[in-house]
Amino acid sequence: MGNIVLDIHKTDSYRLQETFMTAANKTLNGVDMSAYWLPFTPNRYFHQNPKIMQSAKGVYYYDDHGRKLFDGLSGLWCSPLGHADPRIGAAISKQYETMDYCPAFQMASEATFSLATRIANMAPAGLDKVFFTNSGSEAVDTALKIAIGYHRVMGNASRIRMIGRDRAYHGVGMGGISVGGMVANRKMFASMMMPGVDHLPHTLNLSQMAFSKGQPTWGAHLADELEKIVALHDANTIAAVILEPVQGSTGVIVPPQGYLQKIREICTKHGILLIFDEVITGFGRLGANFGADRFGVTPDMITFAKAITNGVIPLGGVIVRGDIYDNIIANGGQEQAIEFFHGYTYSGHPIPTAAGHAVLDIFESDDLVNRAKALEPILENGLHAMKGKSGVLDIRNFGLSGAVELDPVPGKPGLRALKTLEACIERGALVRVAGDVIAVGPPFISEPKEVEFLCSVLGDAVDAAMQIKS
Repeated sequence: MGNIVLDIHKTDSYRLQETFMTAANKTLNGVDMSAYWLPFTPNRYFHQNPKIMQSAKGVYYYDDHGRKLFDGLSGLWCSPLGHADPRIGAAISKQYETMDYCPAFQMASEATFSLATRIANMAPAGLDKVFFTNSGSEAVDTALKIAIGYHRVMGNASRIRMIGRDRAYHGVGMGGISVGGMVANRKMFASMMMPGVDHLPHTLNLSQMAFSKGQPTWGAHLADELEKIVALHDANTIAAVILEPVQGSTGVIVPPQGYLQKIREICTKHGILLIFDEVITGFGRLGANFGADRFGVTPDMITFAKAITNGVIPLGGVIVRGDIYDNIIANGGQEQAIEFFHGYTYSGHPIPTAAGHAVLDIFESDDLVNRAKALEPILENGLHAMKGKSGVLDIRNFGLSGAVELDPVPGKPGLRALKTLEACIERGALVRVAGDVIAVGPPFISEPKEVEFLCSVLGDAVDAAMQIKS
């Protein structure tokens, strides 16, 4: 049976066209796929080229073709401990039997308080309050609201403008896409976005920094663009700047040496809050607790999610400078009044909280941040061995993350990377597609030979994908 799709043409009228597709509507096991609308996925392409995962254990996925696939991106940057660690499952099961839910408003569980304390203790000094959300997207929108609320109670209600950055990804909430800078995420929803948002330029310039290992030496001066934005809008209208320490979702864009330090100095000079979106970089991905630690730059807030529960169950949050919290609370009116009208039904939910405790226990007992750091040079060497391959425009890396940028198929953006992904799957590994960039970020528990295998597979897959000419 054909699928009815809306075929929009630049003509005087719109018409419906019946398109008979050769797409698969069932999995190999006969499960109907037609009802599920896949997120951030080319659905038409997927149904012609389904990718169905059946199970996961350790650092491997197993698909419906029986293939064993090395998890080259830790799920979606969220599973640094690999998969099915029994210690996380046991903690979740125990919490379910003890208390499966606690109302988030007016009360909380002891475990929620103690998890907040553990996270604050891992953060840079001065960031000692934690507001829990359910995802990175919610964490970003929460941080933006905290910034607006803080300036308001401090008597600076004119500070309502947010500054993001080109090619940034800050989730899919309306605040997040407003400060984000990925065009495809924004253009359909332009009428809904926040007013008063400006963007810094991104820092990637292949003519100056292609094939850099670690932080590029060129580009610190790009932070001066913030001074221009301040001069244009007036500092007294700007609430916050939000940045990813490393821009992950757009293809691992690494900040130039000195860039983040200059951004911090400019924000401090003008009384602008600095928010680091560490949903990807937090909890060890850069070989430190947070990117803020690795770069030696302390923001006023840090957003987190993903790795805090190893991707097993949703949990996110914002780590906040103590005096920001103190001032919002102190200006909240009478003590029986709510000071900050924001939160979620599942904020601090006891079951993801239990998962978070288990994950942090494993981080400590298995020394995972140092294990991740030890794998950095192996990933760096393996990726940069692809330099000189046909169609490889750039290779970049920092911490246990990296990317290979490919020459697109003429007139078909994204196809080269999709074909590279499929070639990787055929050879036994999963990677992440971002336009025509392939991103990798293996689990912290990987063995060196497994990281080497990932890079070898990717190199062969790139060679195969470059055979596509049109």
